Amino acid sequence: MKICLDIGVAQLKKYGEELCGDSVEIVRTDDAHLVVVSDGLGSGVKANILSRLTAKTAATMLRMGGHIDEVIDTVARTLPIDKTINEAYSTFSILQIQNNGKLYLVEYDNPRVFIGNRQTMFTPRREERVIAGKKIGEYEFEVDDQDWLVITSDGVLNAGLNGHMNVAWGWDRIGSFIEDSYSEDKSASEWADEIAGLCNTLYGEKPGDDVTVVAVKVRRPVHVTMLIGPPQRKEDDKLVVRKLMEGPGAKVVCGGTTGDIVARVLGRKVFVDVESVSDEVPPVGMLPGIDLVTEGAVTLVRTLEHIKARTRLRELRSRKDGASRLAVLLRRCDSLHIMVGTAANNALHCDDVPAIYAYKHHVIRDLINTLRNMGKQVTEEYF
Repeated sequence: MKICLDIGVAQLKKYGEELCGDSVEIVRTDDAHLVVVSDGLGSGVKANILSRLTAKTAATMLRMGGHIDEVIDTVARTLPIDKTINEAYSTFSILQIQNNGKLYLVEYDNPRVFIGNRQTMFTPRREERVIAGKKIGEYEFEVDDQDWLVITSDGVLNAGLNGHMNVAWGWDRIGSFIEDSYSEDKSASEWADEIAGLCNTLYGEKPGDDVTVVAVKVRRPVHVTMLIGPPQRKEDDKLVVRKLMEGPGAKVVCGGTTGDIVARVLGRKVFVDVESVSDEVPPVGMLPGIDLVTEGAVTLVRTLEHIKARTRLRELRSRKDGASRLAVLLRRCDSLHIMVGTAANNALHCDDVPAIYAYKHHVIRDLINTLRNMGKQVTEEYF
């Protein structure tokens, strides 16, 4: 896999309406990501039905292996034209990005996409052709690390009308804001929320049109290898540590005893990171060759809470404690290999041991399931 995608969606419904007239469908297949953004004519229930019909039809056909030309032809022929204003009942953008970085994007009457790398927009070649009597725009190029796309509905371009500003925001001004607001550390969801939030402000918090923002951030895959707990057999210590060190990406060790085992096998010493001292989580250790050494059960529980609550990455990065650091690594990773030691903990037989330690393996299972539900590739190994 050459690239990975972070996709964020933010929407505002027109003031006074119960439903947003725009629809977004995201489809992940083994070798590609597909994003369909549709804007139904008008607003409210009717627009919502039209846009959902468009997005669902396109996404379903693509998921079932339909060629992009067939999809566009079907959608274009299915959607009628409003004879009064001579416009389609629904407009759309269809984005397809393969795991090897090849991108295809088609636009039908939606605003032009914003494309850039880091804080600079660029304009790739855009071809126009006619399918089923409708003119469409097409892009084909390769994306790489730190490239991005922002797809919007026309409610974004119109932001400002009837709000605090009596002039539409416009494509160029949106582009400038998108460039300025880009940050590598900002998730796609946070970025999309920020753009939609400014639209809401420009509308005076009473949007005069449906607003949809889809932010797509491209990056290289991030891998993490994590060891939790000592192995059941002491003679496996060297094997486990060797597997940890040979694993891809960042190396994480959870558990005080586990950290001591890794340090002993590597012939090194664990030092306490005094900057990581926290009232909620035990301090972090520092061990050369290992990216993060944390305490076990308490840190894992707090990390899981951060991940489930979707605590903002910026907020997590501002903290020094082990749970925040681990949550950042796990939130940003695309693949995770967890090595779980199954050695019995004799301390659990003491009456005053907190229940959290007894349920550590349930926490690990919950963490694995949560990360998989987030679309991350998680493999597990037990010793």
